[in-house]
Amino acid sequence: MAVIHATTVKPTKLELLTAWLPSRPWYGGGAGGPELAKAGGFRLDDPQGEVGIEFMVVTDTSGTDPVTYLLPLTYRGAPLDGAEHALVGTMEHGVLGRRWAYDGCHDPVLVAQLLALIEGRVQAQAQSTSDTPDHEITRSHTGDGPLPTDRATTATDDAEGTALDVARGTTLRLHRVLRPAPEDPSALPPTATGHVAGPWRLPDGTRVRGLFAVLHADPRN
Repeated sequence: MAVIHATTVKPTKLELLTAWLPSRPWYGGGAGGPELAKAGGFRLDDPQGEVGIEFMVVTDTSGTDPVTYLLPLTYRGAPLDGAEHALVGTMEHGVLGRRWAYDGCHDPVLVAQLLALIEGRVQAQAQSTSDTPDHEITRSHTGDGPLPTDRATTATDDAEGTALDVARGTTLRLHRVLRPAPEDPSALPPTATGHVAGPWRLPDGTRVRGLFAVLHADPRN
């Protein structure tokens, strides 16, 4: 299980994200830059114990209406080869030293563990407490057999989120802009073969739930 250290991080994660978010095609905040606050999230464990994996939910109140984002992040003790385009920034961790923070959609460790979560092979972990499962994160999978985790995955951003080409005919869609939505299977798209959902807090403190990621099977393949 990942150990959550009670220490300082400079710059903070929110400071890194404030500089990085406006470069994303799905950013919908004010022209002056985001005003971010943590609103929820969870973690996954790296089986090798080397990479920190966090799914952070933040709310931006800089625009006319608040916007909530899902930010999958990985934290590494050395640069990830070939992922310069996905670097969010570097920070100094009070215990672990220099850490490289990446948009986790471009990190194969995060992608593999997210697929394992959808398939029920791993358990979501609490965002801020060591060795504590997060039972509010729910998932489903109706596909046949495990999805491959040893192939290169292409991540493509658009105005709403990120699409990961995880296998022939199978796409994992991450909802970067979060909206409250029912989790009932009938509310999922007809092509859905799996999903991850969870809660977050609105600026007024109200807790809501919605879809974080949906696995789609293309019937043409």
